[in-house]
Amino acid sequence: MQQQPDMMDKLVSLCKRRGIIFQSSEIYGGLAATWDYGPIGAEIKKNLKEAWWRSNVYERDDIEGIEAAILMHPMTWMASGHVSSFEDTLADCKSCKKRFKVENVTGKKCPECGGELTEARQFNLMLKTHLGPIEDEGSLTYLRPETAQGIFVNFQNVVNSMRRKIPFGIAQIGKSFRNEITTRSFTFRSREFEQMEIEYFVKPGTDDEWYHKWVEERFVWYARFGIRKENLRKRQHEKKELAHYAKACTDIEYNFPFGWSELEGIANRTDFDLKQHSRLCGKELDYFDEATKERFIPYVIEPSGGIDRAILAFLFDAYREEEVKGEKRVSLALHKALAPLKAAVLPLLRNRPDLVELAKNIANGLRKGFKVMYDDTASIGRLYRRQDEIGTPYCITVDVDSLSDRKVTVRDRDSMKQDRISVDTVKAYLVDKFKD
Repeated sequence: MQQQPDMMDKLVSLCKRRGIIFQSSEIYGGLAATWDYGPIGAEIKKNLKEAWWRSNVYERDDIEGIEAAILMHPMTWMASGHVSSFEDTLADCKSCKKRFKVENVTGKKCPECGGELTEARQFNLMLKTHLGPIEDEGSLTYLRPETAQGIFVNFQNVVNSMRRKIPFGIAQIGKSFRNEITTRSFTFRSREFEQMEIEYFVKPGTDDEWYHKWVEERFVWYARFGIRKENLRKRQHEKKELAHYAKACTDIEYNFPFGWSELEGIANRTDFDLKQHSRLCGKELDYFDEATKERFIPYVIEPSGGIDRAILAFLFDAYREEEVKGEKRVSLALHKALAPLKAAVLPLLRNRPDLVELAKNIANGLRKGFKVMYDDTASIGRLYRRQDEIGTPYCITVDVDSLSDRKVTVRDRDSMKQDRISVDTVKAYLVDKFKD
């Protein structure tokens, strides 16, 4: 089922209005294809990263986590093939000034306005920088275009320090940078983005089995955290699509308003990367199996997902519109683990100091265990709508009766059902609701 095209405009508006995502450097007119996460968006992003890390590093016994530097030795990108082959062939329209990949253009006319195209030119997708005070050829390096290479160059370090036996994986979450020529669709394709990647090292000959296992594992993960299965699909790459290092690759795609597009790719990278680094650095990056007395270079299965794309998909999938008592209600039905706030404490009357004091005490008592908000800046109806729009699962309303019966009303975001519970049991109530 294709989502409504106007969903993009609605979501962009919601993100700006509710502090989820802002245009970077907006006061100066913005910087194309770069985005800032606001107070609410930063919490969603943090929660998504924590959910991924917990699922892959804590809940498994075969994966270690690392955090590699963004800046790496330039030889890293020689070994990976980025210096020689990470390019796009592009042409510009002389009329509308838009830029297109030559592979996506038929003939020499602009696909947008029919104008004449310039001659094709090569564009390198890596962002360059210089290390040290003098900018010359010797100081040239790059902002990493992917996080994977930070894992490969640390393969032996992890094996030796953590005494890992194959099969095992190394996980990393981190920033990457690409000089994208064609940027589009809000945060879907940007020049600065964050990846969550695993390089899973296996014995050659077992790689096909592990590849299929990881495809299923990653597909299920997105559904586990709330994306509807009808909006997810698996698409295996044809041979002509495969990267130079890949034996096979499957994309997990989401049904965005602009069409089916990649959320995450699971690739069988074979032994390409470790062999390349071994060749250029002059050190053996192989593995010795004590049980079989075999020495080999492991094959690698790589689940690689974009955090920004994932957030966009979770936001689209959670977006709900309905009519309640003659008014439009917008809500984000985010999975509780991803919700930026877990609860909001709302006094019914802000001009009653005793009511405000009780509400603030409840909020303060919850803060050690949950991200909560206290808000008394509008009527209760408007306060509910604000919290619905950012996906807060529970609103705790403190009313006049709360002063005498020591009870509050807890409203569920999705069902709008209300429970009247004791002030003393609010924390236990939330703990129970947020159990896995």
